[in-house]
Amino acid sequence: MELTDAFADCTRRWLVSGQGRYRAVASMAAMRLMHVGFDVHLTGQVTATSIGQGDCLLMLSASGETPVSLHLARRAADRGARVLAITTREDSSLAAIADVVVAVPVQGSRQFGKSLFEQDSHAYKTMSRRHTNLELQQ
Repeated sequence: MELTDAFADCTRRWLVSGQGRYRAVASMAAMRLMHVGFDVHLTGQVTATSIGQGDCLLMLSASGETPVSLHLARRAADRGARVLAITTREDSSLAAIADVVVAVPVQGSRQFGKSLFEQDSHAYKTMSRRHTNLELQQ
């Protein structure tokens, strides 16, 4: 599966996850996917659905070695779901599990910590007409 294939079908159900700071990035990714029309849930939330055949898990992990992220990715794959990983390491355990890997190059960055990874992860999200319009002036 290619990256474009993963997002080609708006009827596909998505679960999105990340740990630590990347949980916040995962939450924003879930919101943006909802804005463009996907059925999306953040793992661990009370409204999160089960995952199965035909679904996708979007997992954000800079190291690709976070134990909780690896556990969730393995469980999703075992249930027939596709796993899309956004990570800084193509050679990570998460990348080995994933059907699609988006590697974010951060070597040589002058930014603090993993800030570049967080910012680049946002590059895969866009907004649409589904964004809230209550606050906008007409």
